[in-house]
Amino acid sequence: MDSLSGLLAFVRAAETRSFVTAGERLGLSASAVGKSVARLEEKLGIRLLNRSTRRISLTDEGALFFERCQRIVGEIEEAEAELFRLTDAPRGRLRVSLPAVGYRLLMPILPEFTRRYPDVELDLDFNDRVIDVIAEGVDAVIRSGDFGDSLLKARRLGSFRQMLVGAPGYFASRGMPSKPQDLRQHACLRYRFPTGLLQDWRFRGQEADPPLQLPRTMTFNNVEALISAAAGGMGIAYLPDFAVREALVAGTLTSVLDEHLTNGGAFSILWPSSRHLLPKLRVFVDFLAERLALDPRAGA
Repeated sequence: MDSLSGLLAFVRAAETRSFVTAGERLGLSASAVGKSVARLEEKLGIRLLNRSTRRISLTDEGALFFERCQRIVGEIEEAEAELFRLTDAPRGRLRVSLPAVGYRLLMPILPEFTRRYPDVELDLDFNDRVIDVIAEGVDAVIRSGDFGDSLLKARRLGSFRQMLVGAPGYFASRGMPSKPQDLRQHACLRYRFPTGLLQDWRFRGQEADPPLQLPRTMTFNNVEALISAAAGGMGIAYLPDFAVREALVAGTLTSVLDEHLTNGGAFSILWPSSRHLLPKLRVFVDFLAERLALDPRAGA
Protein backbone atom coordinates (compact mmCIF):
# COMPACT_ATOMS: atom_id res chain seq x y z
CA MET A 1 0.00 0.00 0.00
CA ASP A 2 2.92 2.34 0.64
CA SER A 3 4.01 1.84 -2.97
CA LEU A 4 0.49 2.58 -4.18
CA SER A 5 0.32 5.80 -2.18
CA GLY A 6 3.72 6.75 -3.60
CA LEU A 7 2.48 6.13 -7.14
CA LEU A 8 -0.59 8.26 -6.51
CA ALA A 9 1.47 11.10 -5.03
CA PHE A 10 3.88 10.93 -7.96
CA VAL A 11 1.08 10.99 -10.58
CA ARG A 12 -0.70 13.95 -8.97
CA ALA A 13 2.56 15.87 -8.56
CA ALA A 14 3.53 15.19 -12.18
CA GLU A 15 0.08 16.26 -13.45
CA THR A 16 0.00 19.52 -11.51
CA ARG A 17 3.76 20.27 -11.47
CA SER A 18 3.28 21.23 -7.83
CA PHE A 19 3.54 19.42 -4.51
CA VAL A 20 1.18 22.02 -3.01
CA THR A 21 -1.58 21.50 -5.59
CA ALA A 22 -1.09 17.73 -5.52
CA GLY A 23 -1.44 17.82 -1.74
CA GLU A 24 -4.67 19.81 -1.99
CA ARG A 25 -6.13 17.21 -4.31
CA LEU A 26 -4.99 14.32 -2.11
CA GLY A 27 -5.87 15.93 1.21
CA LEU A 28 -2.21 15.92 2.29
CA SER A 29 0.43 18.53 3.02
CA ALA A 30 2.93 19.45 0.31
CA SER A 31 5.66 18.04 2.53
CA ALA A 32 3.88 14.68 2.81
CA VAL A 33 3.54 14.46 -0.98
CA GLY A 34 7.21 15.31 -1.47
CA LYS A 35 8.31 12.70 1.06
CA SER A 36 6.08 10.05 -0.50
CA VAL A 37 7.60 10.69 -3.93
CA ALA A 38 11.10 10.68 -2.45
CA ARG A 39 10.48 7.26 -0.86
CA LEU A 40 9.28 5.95 -4.24
CA GLU A 41 12.41 7.32 -5.94
CA GLU A 42 14.61 5.72 -3.28
CA LYS A 43 12.88 2.38 -3.75
CA LEU A 44 13.28 2.55 -7.54
CA GLY A 45 16.78 3.98 -7.40
CA ILE A 46 15.81 6.59 -10.03
CA ARG A 47 15.11 10.31 -9.81
CA LEU A 48 11.63 10.89 -11.21
CA LEU A 49 11.21 14.63 -10.63
CA ASN A 50 13.49 17.63 -10.92
CA ARG A 51 12.91 20.05 -8.04
CA SER A 52 13.52 23.79 -7.95
CA THR A 53 12.39 26.52 -5.60
CA ARG A 54 9.51 27.44 -7.93
CA ARG A 55 8.37 24.29 -9.71
CA ILE A 56 8.92 20.63 -10.37
CA SER A 57 9.32 18.84 -13.70
CA LEU A 58 9.66 15.28 -14.93
CA THR A 59 13.03 13.76 -15.67
CA ASP A 60 13.31 11.66 -18.83
CA GLU A 61 12.94 8.51 -16.74
CA GLY A 62 10.10 10.10 -14.82
CA ALA A 63 8.21 10.89 -18.03
CA LEU A 64 8.31 7.23 -19.08
CA PHE A 65 7.28 6.07 -15.62
CA PHE A 66 4.50 8.68 -15.45
CA GLU A 67 2.84 7.44 -18.64
CA ARG A 68 2.47 3.93 -17.22
CA CYS A 69 1.58 5.05 -13.69
CA GLN A 70 -1.15 7.41 -14.91
CA ARG A 71 -2.87 4.50 -16.63
CA ILE A 72 -2.54 2.33 -13.53
CA VAL A 73 -3.94 5.00 -11.22
CA GLY A 74 -6.72 5.69 -13.72
CA GLU A 75 -7.71 2.02 -13.80
CA ILE A 76 -7.78 1.83 -10.00
CA GLU A 77 -9.92 4.96 -9.81
CA GLU A 78 -12.27 3.60 -12.47
CA ALA A 79 -12.67 0.39 -10.47
CA GLU A 80 -13.40 2.39 -7.32
CA ALA A 81 -15.85 4.55 -9.23
CA GLU A 82 -17.75 1.51 -10.53
CA LEU A 83 -18.27 0.31 -6.97
CA PHE A 84 -19.09 3.84 -5.83
CA ARG A 85 -21.76 4.24 -8.50
CA LEU A 86 -23.48 1.08 -7.28
CA THR A 87 -23.76 2.29 -3.71
CA ASP A 88 -23.85 6.09 -3.70
CA ALA A 89 -26.04 8.87 -5.03
CA PRO A 90 -24.70 12.05 -6.64
CA ARG A 91 -23.58 14.42 -3.89
CA GLY A 92 -20.85 16.86 -2.96
CA ARG A 93 -19.23 19.98 -4.39
CA LEU A 94 -18.78 20.18 -8.17
CA ARG A 95 -16.45 22.89 -9.51
CA VAL A 96 -17.18 23.93 -13.09
CA SER A 97 -15.57 26.73 -15.12
CA LEU A 98 -17.29 28.26 -18.13
CA PRO A 99 -17.23 31.45 -20.21
CA ALA A 100 -18.84 34.54 -18.67
CA VAL A 101 -21.67 34.46 -21.19
CA GLY A 102 -22.33 30.81 -20.29
CA TYR A 103 -24.91 31.81 -17.71
CA ARG A 104 -27.28 32.52 -20.61
CA LEU A 105 -27.10 28.82 -21.48
CA LEU A 106 -27.17 27.36 -17.98
CA MET A 107 -29.43 29.53 -15.86
CA PRO A 108 -32.67 28.56 -17.63
CA ILE A 109 -32.04 24.85 -17.00
CA LEU A 110 -30.16 24.83 -13.66
CA PRO A 111 -33.31 24.92 -11.50
CA GLU A 112 -34.29 21.56 -12.98
CA PHE A 113 -30.85 20.13 -12.20
CA THR A 114 -30.97 21.27 -8.57
CA ARG A 115 -34.42 19.73 -8.18
CA ARG A 116 -33.18 16.41 -9.55
CA TYR A 117 -29.93 16.38 -7.57
CA PRO A 118 -30.37 18.46 -4.40
CA ASP A 119 -27.22 17.00 -2.78
CA VAL A 120 -24.89 18.28 -5.54
CA GLU A 121 -23.36 21.66 -4.64
CA LEU A 122 -22.51 23.54 -7.83
CA ASP A 123 -19.52 25.91 -7.65
CA LEU A 124 -19.68 27.78 -10.97
CA ASP A 125 -16.90 30.09 -12.18
CA PHE A 126 -18.14 32.30 -15.04
CA ASN A 127 -14.87 33.60 -16.44
CA ASP A 128 -13.44 34.10 -19.93
CA ARG A 129 -9.97 33.10 -18.73
CA VAL A 130 -8.76 29.77 -20.15
CA ILE A 131 -7.80 27.74 -17.11
CA ASP A 132 -5.54 24.73 -16.60
CA VAL A 133 -8.15 22.17 -15.58
CA ILE A 134 -5.75 19.75 -13.93
CA ALA A 135 -3.46 22.24 -12.21
CA GLU A 136 -6.36 24.24 -10.76
CA GLY A 137 -8.27 21.18 -9.58
CA VAL A 138 -11.49 22.01 -11.45
CA ASP A 139 -13.87 19.11 -12.02
CA ALA A 140 -14.95 20.22 -15.49
CA VAL A 141 -14.92 23.13 -17.94
CA ILE A 142 -17.28 24.17 -20.72
CA ARG A 143 -15.48 25.47 -23.79
CA SER A 144 -16.17 26.29 -27.42
CA GLY A 145 -13.83 25.83 -30.34
CA ASP A 146 -11.02 23.36 -30.86
CA PHE A 147 -9.11 21.68 -28.06
CA GLY A 148 -6.38 19.07 -28.31
CA ASP A 149 -5.39 18.37 -24.72
CA SER A 150 -4.81 14.60 -24.46
CA LEU A 151 -5.25 14.83 -20.68
CA LEU A 152 -8.90 15.84 -21.09
CA LYS A 153 -11.98 13.86 -22.04
CA ALA A 154 -14.77 15.72 -23.81
CA ARG A 155 -18.44 15.41 -24.62
CA ARG A 156 -20.16 17.67 -27.12
CA LEU A 157 -23.14 19.54 -25.70
CA GLY A 158 -24.51 21.59 -28.57
CA SER A 159 -23.81 24.00 -31.38
CA PHE A 160 -24.20 27.70 -31.98
CA ARG A 161 -23.92 30.14 -34.88
CA GLN A 162 -22.41 33.60 -34.98
CA MET A 163 -24.56 36.63 -35.72
CA LEU A 164 -23.95 40.29 -36.51
CA VAL A 165 -26.30 42.46 -34.49
CA GLY A 166 -26.99 46.11 -33.79
CA ALA A 167 -29.75 48.29 -32.35
CA PRO A 168 -32.62 49.35 -34.65
CA GLY A 169 -31.79 52.97 -33.89
CA TYR A 170 -28.20 52.48 -35.02
CA PHE A 171 -29.27 51.04 -38.38
CA ALA A 172 -31.86 53.80 -38.79
CA SER A 173 -29.11 56.41 -38.59
CA ARG A 174 -26.23 54.56 -40.29
CA GLY A 175 -28.03 52.31 -42.77
CA MET A 176 -28.08 48.50 -43.13
CA PRO A 177 -24.97 46.82 -44.59
CA SER A 178 -25.83 44.67 -47.62
CA LYS A 179 -22.47 42.88 -47.93
CA PRO A 180 -19.51 42.23 -45.58
CA GLN A 181 -17.37 44.92 -47.22
CA ASP A 182 -19.95 47.56 -46.17
CA LEU A 183 -18.91 46.99 -42.55
CA ARG A 184 -15.78 49.04 -43.17
CA GLN A 185 -18.04 52.10 -43.07
CA HIS A 186 -19.71 51.10 -39.79
CA ALA A 187 -18.88 51.25 -36.10
CA CYS A 188 -17.57 47.76 -35.31
CA LEU A 189 -17.60 46.60 -31.70
CA ARG A 190 -14.85 43.99 -31.32
CA TYR A 191 -14.16 41.27 -28.76
CA ARG A 192 -10.63 40.66 -27.41
CA PHE A 193 -9.77 37.21 -26.08
CA PRO A 194 -7.94 36.82 -22.73
CA THR A 195 -4.85 36.00 -24.81
CA GLY A 196 -4.96 39.51 -26.23
CA LEU A 197 -5.97 38.42 -29.74
CA LEU A 198 -8.84 40.19 -31.45
CA GLN A 199 -11.73 38.00 -32.60
CA ASP A 200 -12.03 37.80 -36.38
CA TRP A 201 -15.40 38.12 -38.10
CA ARG A 202 -15.67 35.22 -40.52
CA PHE A 203 -17.90 35.17 -43.60
CA ARG A 204 -19.17 32.41 -45.83
CA GLY A 205 -16.90 31.71 -48.80
CA GLN A 206 -13.97 33.51 -47.18
CA GLU A 207 -12.90 30.84 -44.67
CA ALA A 208 -9.56 30.27 -46.43
CA ASP A 209 -8.88 33.97 -47.00
CA PRO A 210 -7.30 36.43 -44.57
CA PRO A 211 -9.94 37.93 -42.25
CA LEU A 212 -11.72 41.05 -43.50
CA GLN A 213 -9.98 44.12 -42.07
CA LEU A 214 -12.61 46.02 -40.07
CA PRO A 215 -12.61 49.13 -37.88
CA ARG A 216 -11.97 48.81 -34.14
CA THR A 217 -14.47 51.41 -33.01
CA MET A 218 -14.53 49.91 -29.51
CA THR A 219 -12.89 46.80 -28.07
CA PHE A 220 -14.23 44.69 -25.18
CA ASN A 221 -12.90 41.75 -23.17
CA ASN A 222 -16.36 40.86 -21.85
CA VAL A 223 -19.26 39.58 -23.94
CA GLU A 224 -21.92 41.03 -21.66
CA ALA A 225 -20.45 44.53 -22.05
CA LEU A 226 -20.33 43.95 -25.82
CA ILE A 227 -24.03 43.02 -25.89
CA SER A 228 -24.91 46.09 -23.82
CA ALA A 229 -22.93 48.39 -26.14
CA ALA A 230 -24.65 46.98 -29.22
CA ALA A 231 -28.11 47.29 -27.63
CA GLY A 232 -27.22 50.86 -26.70
CA GLY A 233 -26.76 51.81 -30.35
CA MET A 234 -22.96 52.10 -30.25
CA GLY A 235 -22.32 49.86 -33.25
CA ILE A 236 -22.43 46.34 -34.71
CA ALA A 237 -21.23 43.31 -32.71
CA TYR A 238 -20.33 39.72 -33.67
CA LEU A 239 -21.93 37.41 -31.11
CA PRO A 240 -23.17 33.81 -30.63
CA ASP A 241 -26.89 33.34 -31.19
CA PHE A 242 -27.68 32.04 -27.71
CA ALA A 243 -26.21 35.22 -26.19
CA VAL A 244 -28.51 37.57 -28.12
CA ARG A 245 -31.63 35.46 -28.61
CA GLU A 246 -33.66 37.28 -25.95
CA ALA A 247 -32.63 40.72 -27.26
CA LEU A 248 -33.61 39.72 -30.80
CA VAL A 249 -37.03 38.54 -29.62
CA ALA A 250 -37.48 41.75 -27.60
CA GLY A 251 -36.47 43.85 -30.60
CA THR A 252 -33.61 45.65 -28.84
CA LEU A 253 -31.20 44.07 -31.34
CA THR A 254 -31.54 43.32 -35.05
CA SER A 255 -29.40 40.89 -37.04
CA VAL A 256 -27.80 41.66 -40.40
CA LEU A 257 -25.90 39.75 -43.09
CA ASP A 258 -27.18 36.39 -41.79
CA GLU A 259 -26.72 34.73 -45.20
CA HIS A 260 -23.06 35.80 -45.32
CA LEU A 261 -21.96 34.32 -41.99
CA THR A 262 -20.40 30.91 -41.39
CA ASN A 263 -22.24 28.38 -39.26
CA GLY A 264 -20.40 29.05 -36.00
CA GLY A 265 -19.13 26.34 -33.69
CA ALA A 266 -19.83 23.91 -30.88
CA PHE A 267 -19.44 23.87 -27.14
CA SER A 268 -18.35 20.87 -25.09
CA ILE A 269 -17.76 19.88 -21.49
CA LEU A 270 -14.26 18.60 -20.65
CA TRP A 271 -12.80 16.87 -17.61
CA PRO A 272 -9.42 15.27 -16.76
CA SER A 273 -9.00 11.90 -18.43
CA SER A 274 -7.19 10.62 -15.36
CA ARG A 275 -10.20 11.41 -13.15
CA HIS A 276 -13.04 8.92 -13.04
CA LEU A 277 -16.59 10.16 -13.46
CA LEU A 278 -17.88 10.48 -9.93
CA PRO A 279 -21.68 10.36 -9.74
CA LYS A 280 -21.94 14.14 -9.26
CA LEU A 281 -19.94 14.79 -12.45
CA ARG A 282 -21.57 12.01 -14.45
CA VAL A 283 -25.11 13.27 -13.82
CA PHE A 284 -24.08 16.86 -14.60
CA VAL A 285 -22.51 15.86 -17.93
CA ASP A 286 -25.52 13.71 -18.84
CA PHE A 287 -27.97 16.43 -17.82
CA LEU A 288 -26.28 19.13 -19.92
CA ALA A 289 -26.00 16.85 -22.94
CA GLU A 290 -29.69 15.96 -22.64
CA ARG A 291 -31.09 19.45 -21.98
CA LEU A 292 -28.90 21.52 -24.27
CA ALA A 293 -29.42 19.15 -27.18
CA LEU A 294 -33.19 19.60 -26.80
CA ASP A 295 -33.24 23.28 -25.88
CA PRO A 296 -33.53 25.63 -28.92
CA ARG A 297 -31.52 28.21 -27.00
CA ALA A 298 -28.50 25.92 -27.45
CA GLY A 299 -28.32 26.89 -31.10
CA ALA A 300 -29.14 25.21 -34.38
